Amino acid sequence: MFAIPLSDALPAELRPLEPWHAEEFLAHMDRARANLDRFISFASLSTDPDSARATLQRYADMAAAGTGRILGIWLDGTLVGGVMFFNLDARHLHCEIGVWAEPAGEGLGLISAGVRQLLEHVVVERGMQRAEWFSSTANARSRAVAQRVGMRLDGVLRSYYLHNGVRHDKEVWSILADEWLASDQRPVR
Repeated sequence: MFAIPLSDALPAELRPLEPWHAEEFLAHMDRARANLDRFISFASLSTDPDSARATLQRYADMAAAGTGRILGIWLDGTLVGGVMFFNLDARHLHCEIGVWAEPAGEGLGLISAGVRQLLEHVVVERGMQRAEWFSSTANARSRAVAQRVGMRLDGVLRSYYLHNGVRHDKEVWSILADEWLASDQRPVR
């Protein structure tokens, strides 16, 4: 197992999130649910130990296939959020990045630090030419992370998806490999 420190000031690290973390992940989802359910159904996929394990198993299967990965962010030993990539297209060299956090993981720079590590991985190690980020136009925190790591707004897909009875516009953000490689946001290795 590996752990990547995310902060000089806080005891925070990025680690693989595996099916055997199901109980811990479920407790985290219970703390994050109200935060996440406003914009995405990620937390609603994990409502009991079996469904939490199934969620993590889907990402373990993606990791085995080389098409995705989920990583948790632990703060002082407690899972408080995470980052993931999925929909990795090895032919066209692009993937999607996603994030989430419970309130205890917000406002500390940990999500941005995790995204920087993930971008470094998908661009440098996996050879992706484009990393994409999709978020509701109502999700200001998500937009702020995309901007903070140097992504550019490609456009808005109006009335793109229905969630909890509300139609959402979806922003499409991206960063290209050459932009990331020239960025001052790259983590020091």
